[in-house]
Amino acid sequence: MHTANVTLDMKGLTCPGPLLGAKRMVDELDNGQVMLLISDCPGTRDDLYAWARQTGNEVLQTEKLAEGGTGYYIRKGTAAACKANVTLDMRGVVCPGPIVEAKKLIGGMQSGEVLKLISNCPGTQADIAGWTAATNLALEAMAQIAAGEFEFYIRKR
Repeated sequence: MHTANVTLDMKGLTCPGPLLGAKRMVDELDNGQVMLLISDCPGTRDDLYAWARQTGNEVLQTEKLAEGGTGYYIRKGTAAACKANVTLDMRGVVCPGPIVEAKKLIGGMQSGEVLKLISNCPGTQADIAGWTAATNLALEAMAQIAAGEFEFYIRKR
């Protein structure tokens, strides 16, 4: 049995509600802390395991609860521990828009600061890889947060 630092009861909500709630809550946790997510949506299990694999978080244990639903113990992992100084949400903007705007924003940032770029443009992954390799930037982490949606953590050197 694991001990949770925080509990999020999402019973009664259909997917992807429990996953979205879990993501928001885990984002606020410190690396290594554990959240107990309670959900009765049948799709939550598959959603959580896929999300955990893509983000570096870990589903430690699941258990059927006497009061209904399933409890999922989720530990925030090291890949999920990147902290951004600035967030740029470019969902819905087609390529090369996300990179163009990220270049403008990161130009004004200090060395060592991290930009979190969120994008659902299919070409962004390749664009980010090429851009960071050709510049004084480091791609610290990348995580798929939903189908076709990614977060990129880019550090200015």
